[in-house]
Amino acid sequence: MFTVLSAQLKAVDSWNGRARVRSLVPALIQGGGGPLATLLSRHALTPVYQPIVALQGGGIFAHEALIRGPKGTSFEFPDVLLRAAAAEELGFEFETAAAAAALQCWGGLRDPGRVFVNLSAAVLVRLFRRCGREALSEMVHGFGVAPRMLVLEITEHERVDDMDELARVADEVHLAGVSLALDDFGDGRSSLRLWSQIRPDIVKIDKYFTRDLSQHADKLKTVQALQQIASIFNTALVAEGIETAEDLRVLRDLGIPYGQGYFLGRPEPEPREEPLAQALEVMRDRRVAVMPQSGRAVQAGFLRGVSVVSAPTLSQGNSNDDAAALFHARPELHALAVVDGQRPVAIISRTGFLNEYAKPYYREIWGRKSCMKTANDQPRLVERDHNVDELVGILTSEDQRYLTEGFIVVDNGRYIGLGTGDQLVRSVTEVRIEAARHANPLTFLPGNIPISQHIERLLDSGAEFVACYADLNNFKPFNDQYGYWRGDEMIRLLAKLALTHCDPLCDFVGHVGGDDFILLYQSANWKMQCESLVRTFAGRARELFDDKALAAGGITAEDRHGVTRFFPCTTLSIGAVVIRPNEFFSAEQVASLAALAKHDAKMAGAGLFIRSVVPSDPSL
Repeated sequence: MFTVLSAQLKAVDSWNGRARVRSLVPALIQGGGGPLATLLSRHALTPVYQPIVALQGGGIFAHEALIRGPKGTSFEFPDVLLRAAAAEELGFEFETAAAAAALQCWGGLRDPGRVFVNLSAAVLVRLFRRCGREALSEMVHGFGVAPRMLVLEITEHERVDDMDELARVADEVHLAGVSLALDDFGDGRSSLRLWSQIRPDIVKIDKYFTRDLSQHADKLKTVQALQQIASIFNTALVAEGIETAEDLRVLRDLGIPYGQGYFLGRPEPEPREEPLAQALEVMRDRRVAVMPQSGRAVQAGFLRGVSVVSAPTLSQGNSNDDAAALFHARPELHALAVVDGQRPVAIISRTGFLNEYAKPYYREIWGRKSCMKTANDQPRLVERDHNVDELVGILTSEDQRYLTEGFIVVDNGRYIGLGTGDQLVRSVTEVRIEAARHANPLTFLPGNIPISQHIERLLDSGAEFVACYADLNNFKPFNDQYGYWRGDEMIRLLAKLALTHCDPLCDFVGHVGGDDFILLYQSANWKMQCESLVRTFAGRARELFDDKALAAGGITAEDRHGVTRFFPCTTLSIGAVVIRPNEFFSAEQVASLAALAKHDAKMAGAGLFIRSVVPSDPSL
């Protein structure tokens, strides 16, 4: 068996830095044990260094030290080493030996940059229990590394047994001049409490959220939420797992300060002076990323935004005369709720009740009897936090009582008040209009708000781009002739073709509304793509006309002034404007200019029309 010496080894010169380090780091004396114990006794662990890159400028911010075993053996890989450490119960010895190897090698390389060294929370706490802050400073200096250039990266967050003690250790680490980072935030083991308590200088976003980020709007929203949290805690973010140019471009444009991944640089024995050329090309490219869209309308508003009528209630023991008295006292009430305690059990429609109550002899026979006679004992109950858009079922229900009676609003099943059908119609309409500003409900393409946001990003980037406004010719008579269903089909056709004539990584397609679309090109071949889109649409749109219209070359219908005349088959006009750097300063200016170009295109009848205008144009 081998003997583990944790703080007993002393060098001849106890004040020598490196000797002092050896007295703090566990050493294994060969004499038996498992394969990992043998590796540790032979000091067979070697570090490699992966760059962490500043995404805005492309410079190297730091390197992370990653440990490796003997090359060409199964122990070369970290997952095997970790499994062996767990099997041989040498987790503490393995981690401290790996950290010492990383620091010793980094000090020998004399690289002036920062180095990230991994330690689990449990090992960090245990080290401080044994050694303390001064020993940490002495250890780091002993390897020739300045404490301010060291970042201790805390891993394996699920092993934190005492969060408060870890927070105290974090304070000591900071007092020693060493920075702290949290690894793999968002992998299910990390928590906001850990972030809040230890106040790390840096948090690494788990690669789950960065992988294929350019294709998933939900991941984008998560990363943006982490940015807000990082701002609160004054924490820098590192995006891990960057493996594609598309994800790198999105992360750069989001403003994530640092990144790490194979696309930027692989782990190597010596630190890199700059990222890989492929990454530098992306980071220095002024074209902006096309942010992933959700592909659906934004979530509708909640009932809290709808006016709720505060109304008195009846119980099942109340009479019809009681109901009549309330209706006469409150002429504005459209209905009354019947409750059992706080739980609604029925609703009484004003119109239906008063029609019955006005019948001959009704008061004499039924006046003192239960008000439940004319009540609807299956009222529509709606929780106050219910999604408004999901209440459309009330409007489309075959039972039209719900439109006149309205519905009962409850909070966790308890009565709050009443809602009316007209309020519901108004609220659903407003919600859908607002949703359409974000994502068009017909095509699910970005609406006016994301269009404006993307134009602003293009302007801020200082890159040249082309703003195109696409509109259908003779669409209204087509829609009037064949109905809105086929009209919607033609609009969806245009949306589909517009997407296929754009590079999804650098070109943006938005749907303003109706048959109006915005295309924002950064591709160099934008003109060819627009011309092809015009031709392709003209051919595909003919498939939506009947044989008689195709034979005639169009349809006869009324124009906007009610005059019957002939309209050729529907085609596409595109007005284009080249937006050069520093010529325009708002999305509104660009959108207005693109709209003028579209008007010119329709007047010229040329398919694609390129408008040349300077910012001082009085028409803007």
